[in-house]
Amino acid sequence: MQAVIDACGNDQIDATVALVISNNSTSGALHRAALANIQNQHISSKTHGDDNGADSAMLKACQDQQIDLILLLGYMKKLGPLTLAAFSGKILNTHPALLPKFGGKGFFGRKVHEAVIAAGEEESGASVHFVDTDYDTGPILAQVKVPVEPTDDAQTLEERVKIAEQKLLVATLRQLAEQKT
Repeated sequence: MQAVIDACGNDQIDATVALVISNNSTSGALHRAALANIQNQHISSKTHGDDNGADSAMLKACQDQQIDLILLLGYMKKLGPLTLAAFSGKILNTHPALLPKFGGKGFFGRKVHEAVIAAGEEESGASVHFVDTDYDTGPILAQVKVPVEPTDDAQTLEERVKIAEQKLLVATLRQLAEQKT
């Protein structure tokens, strides 16, 4: 998320981060948003009664801010059906692997890199994809490859993939913003 905030702030992307939502009240995302003076909200089943209440609150918050595109950057829950329907084709996620490999429920963070190494893959990478109703199954918008080095462990691979993933996301968002104008 910080890469997107920075890229919007230094005009690499002709866009504005209008709202940051997290289902975790202590998330780094909310802290980073506050530091950048970006409106932010903690919305979860705890704050809004249940998953349906959280979905309704998220949809309202996005509509109130006239959000054009939702980015799921570290958001670890499935979006609710109201938000998914209202923003169909306007929700992007990043994934730290070359989808469709190493995607789906349970594949997040370091677990992905551990699985890549355990499988003996020679390359990994990152994907930017549209979000649909299942984990990591939406159409892929962009990918970048990262070699798996013989000396890699999950941590070293994760570090290199994160850098590539951030650059890919910024480049993809820049292209989308340019297409919109």
